Amino acid sequence: MTRIDARFAELSREGRTAFVSFIMAGDPSPEASAEVLAGLPGAGVDVIEIGMPFTDPMADGPAIQLAGQRALEAGMTLDKTLDMVRTFRQGDDTTPIVLMGYYNPIFSKGVERFLAEASESGADGLIVVDLPPEEDAELCIPAQEAGLNFIRLATPTTNDKRLPTVLQNTSGFVYYVSITGITGSAEANAASVGPEIARIKSATDLPVCVGFGIKTPEAAAEMAKVADGVVVGSAIVERLARGDDAASVLAFVKDLADAAHG
Repeated sequence: MTRIDARFAELSREGRTAFVSFIMAGDPSPEASAEVLAGLPGAGVDVIEIGMPFTDPMADGPAIQLAGQRALEAGMTLDKTLDMVRTFRQGDDTTPIVLMGYYNPIFSKGVERFLAEASESGADGLIVVDLPPEEDAELCIPAQEAGLNFIRLATPTTNDKRLPTVLQNTSGFVYYVSITGITGSAEANAASVGPEIARIKSATDLPVCVGFGIKTPEAAAEMAKVADGVVVGSAIVERLARGDDAASVLAFVKDLADAAHG
């Protein structure tokens, strides 16, 4: 059982919805992102997604694209991202961490080496958005053999014929993309998402978390009524982009977490 499995089991027993937050490693600087990362559990975050900066993030909207650019310009690398996780683990051995990004940096580093170092660093799962299920032998199955959950995205266009393929080797949780498009590009609607979550849950026992388009505590509270978890990324990253300090960012995260839990 990974930390992700344990956390969702705990939340299920408590009857609570998970709050999942995203930050980009190294944005706006390695020091600033490490400070925010360290404060996320205290702000009520149940699962942390850490973006692995990449030059061509095709699924991400402007906010997260720019976060990746700032991180790369500040000298962030994949190795330094794993170092961030190691440092975080020195003070927190329970909060699950999911590394989110694209396959190119992993391929460049070498799959076997990356998985060994990710596991050793204290990461618990991966979201790699540009590897479809047909390529599971490339990374998904080796990741699970290394003890890492491999979390798959389902979208509004994932029909009943495609869904079993998407779920086949998914573990940890299912990430439901609430909108058609890129991150931060539209507002999520709980009324339309609810039936889709029910459809996915009829095909799997995994928790279903909803992300993309959730920007406010009010939206998080509404989505928490229909989902097992609520994911917020762009709205947090935008505050870092405008220069908010760690305390202000974490206060906003706490408002989101309280709304999701409430």
